[in-house]
Amino acid sequence: MTHRRVLIAGATGLVGSHILQRMLQDDTVSEIHLLSRRDLTRQHPKLHLHQVDFKQLPPLPPLDEIYLALGTTIKQAGSRAAFEAIDLDANVAVANAGLTAGAKRLGLVSAMGADVDSMLFYNRIKGELEAELSTLPFETLVIARPSFLLGDRDALKQPQRHAEKLGIFIFKLLAPLLPMHLRAVEASKVAACLVTHVPAVSGEKIILSGELQNNG
Repeated sequence: MTHRRVLIAGATGLVGSHILQRMLQDDTVSEIHLLSRRDLTRQHPKLHLHQVDFKQLPPLPPLDEIYLALGTTIKQAGSRAAFEAIDLDANVAVANAGLTAGAKRLGLVSAMGADVDSMLFYNRIKGELEAELSTLPFETLVIARPSFLLGDRDALKQPQRHAEKLGIFIFKLLAPLLPMHLRAVEASKVAACLVTHVPAVSGEKIILSGELQNNG
């Protein structure tokens, strides 16, 4: 398919930034629409920036594909309710708005452990998001479930806490001993998997973290 019109929500994050970079380099993509809560300065001939309120999205331009990489942490959001408003409500709102704009394919950055019945709040919200998106009439739904994400947070000006740095060190140290699905995965590999599968897959496909390790 040529002249693909794609939308990315969360392009300033670890995975979303890699999705954006790949789309900019893809000659089959003619339009890239970015949704963001704040103004973005990046410019490119096929890049269209939309500063929006995710609680009240405007009508979106005609689309073919959506990539949802919106996410935060409870600490950054400030409360469980604020976290849910971003990780669940905003993602669902974008998906519905994208459907109205004609999108047929959707890729989601979820998480290992996503489960609507999980006793862990984070995993339960991720599970509820997957379940909500599964009810929408997309021709393609690709869900990537990465474990702990690795990437250059400093380049994205994302503050990295001491506990997070310690977690990365431990994940890397124990990697040979951990099952593939529990090993930390590079954000670039998650992005590579989504941009490869979303245009090519029909129906719903869930890709676990161990499988994401095989993408370049």
